[in-house]
This record gives sequence, C-alpha cells and structure tokens, in this order.
Amino acid sequence: MSKNQALFERAQRTIPGGVNSPVRAFRSVGGTPRFIERAEGPYFWDADGKRYIDYIGSWGPMILGHVHPEVLEAVQRVLVHGFSFGAPTEAEIEIAEEICKLVPSIEQVRMVSSGTEATMSALRLARGFTNRSRIIKFEGCYHGHADSLLVKAGSGLLTFGNPTSAGVPADIAKHTTVLEYNNVEQLNEAFQAFGSEIASVIVEPVAGNMNLVRATPEFLNALRERCNEYGSVLIFDEVMCGFRVALGGAQQVYGIKPDLTCLGKVIGGGMPAAAFGGRRDIMAHLAPLGGVYQAGTLSGNPIAVAAGLKTLQLIQRPGFHDDLAKQTRKLVDGLAAAARDARVPFSADSIGGMFGLYFMDQVPGSFAQIQQGDTKRFNAFFHAMLDAGVYFAPSAFEAGFVSSAHDDAVIDATIDAARGAFATLAA
Repeated sequence: MSKNQALFERAQRTIPGGVNSPVRAFRSVGGTPRFIERAEGPYFWDADGKRYIDYIGSWGPMILGHVHPEVLEAVQRVLVHGFSFGAPTEAEIEIAEEICKLVPSIEQVRMVSSGTEATMSALRLARGFTNRSRIIKFEGCYHGHADSLLVKAGSGLLTFGNPTSAGVPADIAKHTTVLEYNNVEQLNEAFQAFGSEIASVIVEPVAGNMNLVRATPEFLNALRERCNEYGSVLIFDEVMCGFRVALGGAQQVYGIKPDLTCLGKVIGGGMPAAAFGGRRDIMAHLAPLGGVYQAGTLSGNPIAVAAGLKTLQLIQRPGFHDDLAKQTRKLVDGLAAAARDARVPFSADSIGGMFGLYFMDQVPGSFAQIQQGDTKRFNAFFHAMLDAGVYFAPSAFEAGFVSSAHDDAVIDATIDAARGAFATLAA
C-alpha cells in the first residue's frame, strides 16, 4: 500500500471524507488523493516522494511559486515577534494602503481570513446599505459556502432559488435569485421584475469555479448599468482573479468599476487572508462606524499580512503580469496543439495567470455549456498527467493556475507529458 493510500484511510477515521475541503477527496475523478509533504517553486512532492508540476498553486495564491525566498524572509521576520495580537498593527495599514493603490475602486478595505468571509460580509453590508434583502448571483459562480450563496436556479426566472446544500433553510434561499452567466436579456428581465428589492448583484468577472469562463464585456456593462439604474450594489468577487488576471484585477481588464470588491488568495501569499472593500460611503456602514456588524479574531493576522504584503509588492515588478500571461498562453496553446495532433476534442483558454481546459470543441461561455464537456475523458487525462508528474485540478469544473516559477522548461515538460496523455485518449 502506498503511503498516500495509508494516510487517506487513516484520515477518513477522524476527518469527514478524509479531507478538509471536498474537491481534495478526488471524488469526481476517482483514485487516491495525494498528501503533500513539501513544495518549492512550481513543484510539490507527495507522501510517497513523487514530484509534481503544480497547476493548482493552493487554488490561486501561489502566484510567485511555492516558498518564494523573499516572502519566506518576510514571514520569518515577523514570526519571532508573535503569532497574533487581536489588536491593530502598522502592517494592517500598509496592506490596506497597498490594496487601495492597486485597485482604485476600493477607497476603504476591511481584512478578513477567507474568501467566504469576504463575500458573506460584503453581501451583509450591501443589504444594510440599501435596506433591501434580495441578491442576484449567477449559475456556476461560487462565492463561498455562506447560506445565501449555496443556491441554484429555480424552475423559472420568477421562482424562488433552491438550496444546493442540506442545512440551508428555504426562507434564506428565497432571497437569492440565480441567473445564467453572460445572459444580458435574463438580467434585464430580473431587474424589471425585482428592481426595487435587489440589494446587490455579486459576480465573478472571470469565473474560476465552473472552470475558467470569462464574462463578456456586454454582460458586465449591463450589470453596471442596471445597478446604477436601480440603486443596487455591484459586487465583484475577485477572490480568485484579483491580482491574477492583471495587477488591478478583472475590473482593470474590463474597465468597469464595482461598488464593492472581494479579494483573497494572492493577498495572503499562501496564508489565510482575504478582504472586502469599496466605496467609502458604503464602507462607512460597517461597525464600529455603522450598524452592519462584522468582526474577526484573526482578521489582519500579522503573519498573513506579512506574506500578503510582500507578495503584492513583488508582483508589481515591471512586466510581471505580461510574462505570467505569456507563460500561461504558451501552456494552453501547447496543450491544444497536442490534442489536435491526437484528434481529441479539446479547447483551452487563459487570461493572466488563470487557465481552463475543456474537453469540447469550443471555449464555453456559461455553466450550461461547461456541463456539455466530456468529463470521462477529462478524468482519464487527469490521471494520465498525474502519473506523468503533472498535477491539474482534480475536477473538470475548476480553473488552473500558473506561477512566475513556471519557466519554459516546466511548460515544455507539461506539454510533452500531455502528448502522451492525449495519445492514450485517442486510442
């Protein structure tokens, strides 16, 4: 028995499903999860000592690669002074100033510890600011596991949303309307029907949790226009794409200014840190200034702030995001070429340091289109690549991530492995 298998069997005795986040369990692809022991640069090593080229990057944060020496030094420097204080530090001001500088739509920001906490808090703030209850989200966009966000579409536009998780009361789900991503007509219909009730619209401007799906400019512009028209708060969930697709996030790419933005992943540099922020008049409704309560013992944790602040400083190097996008595009173009040579139906897309792989002929634009992909073929590809030492996300519905440590040799090795994997799929 492999050490990975032994650890997985042991874990299942004390941890539900043997994992602390569901996708890690390999349920959608089958097989045994890899238990990671260490990482460096673009690689990590499992409990059996096997090395993998890592394309999940802790699901996005490791934009500089693992154990970047300057980030490590920043963490070590503050570590000796204490792990947590539950009181303000100067570093919290510094990272807030850095975030506001890099994302101009953010005039004030509040640090939290996870993306779920950021989106949950932003929605509560939007409801408190507007004194309304209804929110709009989009099918395939994941904003964390807060109750009002674990909702799928009803049978029609005017029906209540339905909980997608046990434990979510229908009375909460009914305040969430779920629409099709990139569907402007449906969005307009929803505002015509519910406009005066809508507190907020929350969206991933570059979706990463139904695989990589880009919003169209027309869709995001319609969101901004309808929210302006009806006085609703537009929230960009950039937990995943923030600082990844561009230094100023997806809102820089699209040239659209949201009212609130949720950030995570990169701003912690691999440590548990996230944030939400935006217009000063909205943020003024947060406690202790206003009546919308939000708090967190570990918010602005000094170790997480040190890792995040150094990461944000390093990614401002001239040409950083151009180089990252170039390497990511080289990866997806190489994979697509290998699939064509093997005559396997396949397409791929990338933006900044994010990418998507689809076992279908066309790049999808919605969750419904994503569902038409060949998941059995993806699963076979995933395991063939895993055997070859390349670790992609263990799900056909997750985006992938490239770091600045993924140099030409790493990308070329990945494409070489993919040629062999696609050849087995074509057989």
